Amino acid sequence: MVERFSRWLRANTPDREELARSRWLKPFGQRVLHAEFWRFTRRSVPRGVAVGLLVGIFLLIPGLQIVGSALLCIPLRGNIPLAAGMTFLSNPATTPLILLAAMEVGSVFGYRANLNGFYALLNSGAGVSEWLAWTFSDAAPAMLIGLSILAVGSAAIGYVLADAFWRWWTARKWRRRSLRWTAPRRPDVD
Repeated sequence: MVERFSRWLRANTPDREELARSRWLKPFGQRVLHAEFWRFTRRSVPRGVAVGLLVGIFLLIPGLQIVGSALLCIPLRGNIPLAAGMTFLSNPATTPLILLAAMEVGSVFGYRANLNGFYALLNSGAGVSEWLAWTFSDAAPAMLIGLSILAVGSAAIGYVLADAFWRWWTARKWRRRSLRWTAPRRPDVD
C-alpha cells in the first residue's frame, strides 16, 4: 500500500523542473529548487505533511494550493513534494465535506452559517450572485474560522502521524538490517 501511494504521489506531484517553470514561483526560483526541500528526512517529512494539510484545507483554490505549500515549506524547511501531494486531500469530492465541517465548527463560535440555505442553493443550481450573497452573510466568518481550525488541527494531527510513521518505518529498516548482519552465514560450498 505504501509503495502504491508513493508511485501515485510521484506521478501526480510536480517535480523540481515543473516548479522552476511556474510563473508564481519564478521569483523564488533557486531557493525553491534547493536540494534541502526535496530530500525525505526525519524532520522535513512531518513538516511537509503539516504544511500540505494546512494549505490544502485552508486555501481551497486548486492551482494555488501547490504554490502556497511550496512557498510555506521554504521558511519551515518542509519537504516540498510531500506538501504538494498532501494538498490533494482537498479535491472536488472532499471540498463540500470540508466546507460543511468548517461551517459547523465556525458556528460553534457564534456565527450562524445557514446550512439550509446552503443546501437550497446547491440543489437549485444558483448563480454566482446568490452564492456571493449567501457567502457575505454570517457564513463567511463561520467558514473562515472553521477552515482555520480544521486546517491547524489537521496539520497538527498530520505532523504527529507522519512523525510516528517515519519513526516506525526507520525502526523497521534498522531491524531488518541488523537481522541481516546477525544472521548466521552459510559457508561457501564449492
